[in-house]
Amino acid sequence: MSQPRIFPLGDTALVCEAPPPATLECQQRVWAAAEAARDWAHVLEVVPGMNNLTLVFDPLEADAEALAGQLLAAWNAAGKTAVPGRDVEIPVQYGGKFGPDLQAVAEHTGLTMREVVERHTSGSYVVFFLGFQPGFAYMGGLEAALHTPRRASPRLEVPAGSVGIGGEQTGIYPAVSPGGWQLIGRTEVPLFDPARRPPTLLQPGDRVRFTIAGMHA
Repeated sequence: MSQPRIFPLGDTALVCEAPPPATLECQQRVWAAAEAARDWAHVLEVVPGMNNLTLVFDPLEADAEALAGQLLAAWNAAGKTAVPGRDVEIPVQYGGKFGPDLQAVAEHTGLTMREVVERHTSGSYVVFFLGFQPGFAYMGGLEAALHTPRRASPRLEVPAGSVGIGGEQTGIYPAVSPGGWQLIGRTEVPLFDPARRPPTLLQPGDRVRFTIAGMHA
């Protein structure tokens, strides 16, 4: 794997960024390096992302140059260390009012709507990281045949639980929000609950499978 680029983000943070594409091996390095960095002196926050890891540190106590070297060493030592994940099943109502873009995805991919659903539910997805909104999981593993660009005009309001495809990824909107992903279905499974510990259902490393709760024209 190519060496990552480490650069400052202002005076209080360092970013370790690997070149694309996003792969499971790269995310495993992100997870392992993040786990190591949480115990380092003067590191205040560790933020894993897609192909990157950000460390927020105390600028009055930490040596940024030494911290960058430590970060690179942790990245190189991480190898393919995996984060133990759970198997999580998400039932989905596909199509109709639940998945208004299912037809558009079918037309883009050259598949029937039934074939899109069958391929989507036959995949095994790994949570790479959480972002965008609390509980929103960016997942790797979407079959290339289902890759579909985001909508040209994002929606102002996407219902909570909407399952969508955005480029090379699939994901679930935990709460009502604007969004531009192609919506193919919806689940009733709560992705974020502030009263739950942890509040997010999905965590990095979890393996997700979608099942058909219903299919609508």
